Amino acid sequence: MEVNINNNLFNVISVITRKDIENGMTGKKFNNDFNGMLFVMSSGSHKFWMKGCLSSLDILFIKDLKVNRIHKNCPPCREDVCPTYEGVGDLALEINGGDCDKYDIKEGDSVFIKD
Repeated sequence: MEVNINNNLFNVISVITRKDIENGMTGKKFNNDFNGMLFVMSSGSHKFWMKGCLSSLDILFIKDLKVNRIHKNCPPCREDVCPTYEGVGDLALEINGGDCDKYDIKEGDSVFIKD
């Protein structure tokens, strides 16, 4: 699956089940096969955390195919209690920390998804 934002293409793995959404990028690294993880969720408010992640991530909350909230360079968490990053939408995209700045991705940008 591909996500395009400002002509920047991300090859993503989509996660849909509650268990996969909860696990997210825990213990995973981006590689040549994928450089983003797309979370497909019910519409509403959601909280993400970085417990067990291996590197910093940018988290984009997407509603109606528009980026409506960005948390940049969210660091991995190794503690029992981790900070949370909240946003509203029916999708969320995790990409490498710093990619939003690198590719000039900002709130309000349109998101295009191709299977």
